[in-house]
Amino acid sequence: MENNNAPKHLYFYSVGLSYKKADAEVRGKFSLDAVAKTRLLEQAKTEGIESLIVTSTCNRTEIYGFAEHPFQLIKLICDNSNGSVDAFQKVGFVYKNQEAINHLFRVGTGLDSQILGDFEIISQIKTSFIHSKSMGLANTFMERLVNAVIQASKKIKNETEISSGATSVSFASVQYIIKNVEDIGNKNILLFGTGKIGRNTCENLVKHTKNEHITLINRTKDKAEKLAGKLNLIVKDYSELHLELQKADVVVVATGAQNPTVDKAILNLKKPLLILDLSIPKNVHENVEELEGVTLIHMDYLSQLTDETLENRKLHIPAAEAIIEEIKEEFVTWTKGRKFAPTINALKEKLNAIKVSELDFQSRKIADFNEAQAEIISNRIIQKITTHFANHLKDDDTMVDESIEWIEKVFKIKAS
Repeated sequence: MENNNAPKHLYFYSVGLSYKKADAEVRGKFSLDAVAKTRLLEQAKTEGIESLIVTSTCNRTEIYGFAEHPFQLIKLICDNSNGSVDAFQKVGFVYKNQEAINHLFRVGTGLDSQILGDFEIISQIKTSFIHSKSMGLANTFMERLVNAVIQASKKIKNETEISSGATSVSFASVQYIIKNVEDIGNKNILLFGTGKIGRNTCENLVKHTKNEHITLINRTKDKAEKLAGKLNLIVKDYSELHLELQKADVVVVATGAQNPTVDKAILNLKKPLLILDLSIPKNVHENVEELEGVTLIHMDYLSQLTDETLENRKLHIPAAEAIIEEIKEEFVTWTKGRKFAPTINALKEKLNAIKVSELDFQSRKIADFNEAQAEIISNRIIQKITTHFANHLKDDDTMVDESIEWIEKVFKIKAS
């Protein structure tokens, strides 16, 4: 007879898209700001998803979580962004179970970053987990997995040189400016947006250009003033953006806005202008290139600029992968034990029930029956039997799910 109340079979998935197949414009459509992430998590709870985390950076938008089918997670991304299922199918990926675990390890340790060894993503994963946990959407498996990835990330950072040297989008942007703008120390530089990339770029500009004509503008002025105070820079109101754009020789845009904030309509130029757009979604409209003298560079182009530092980092990939394998193996061993432990416990209870029944029967049937000795012997037999089953389930060649199903069927038990 079919059991309509059978528990749902959930799989661990990683679904999303990244710089590998999706360009900046497509990534922009699927990007999720803080409000959208919260909305996504609330929808997940409503739809019965028990555990997931979501990350959305300039390079990727991804969900790691449990579902019966990956479309449940793809739908969450599409419902809460400007992306469509059709667009996702063209550039997105789906990893299941072990492949999904492998992917999270590579992402969290910088091996899957657009610039190799960029460890900024691990802080995003930590924040995402804390957010999910606060909403009751992080189970024990997820917590253990995220902690294992954090452990691997720290160990790789401390024990290899995969993140050595100054290489990031913000550093690459400053190097591009230095190489392509003459007399950069005396040029007017405008930085619009003081998020993480904006702050890093600003610090690199000050350090490497020795320029004293850097102006900061941010929608929230006090954030710009806080950064400017550290670096002794000029701050202007957001309302003065169009005026400052006319004065600038170089503009770096690094805002978190969902739509373009700079277009040709607000540019009234009397000299050449280099614009670097380090935002996802893009914050500079491509129509600025219709104006004479304007050069527009996006972060995807900057990320392709390789140098000696990046080549040196590649030499440390095998060492990083060895660390990942070591920590991942510990995690997989834990998951296997966690998976079959309830079945072994249920088997032990079943055998104990058989023992109690049989000892009761024999004690009434046999004169001078030594119940204490029989108890010791039968307990040792039960221990040996359950140990045999446990060792079988621990074996790397064992199909754990199938074996658990077989044990439960033969002994007519159901693990809690």
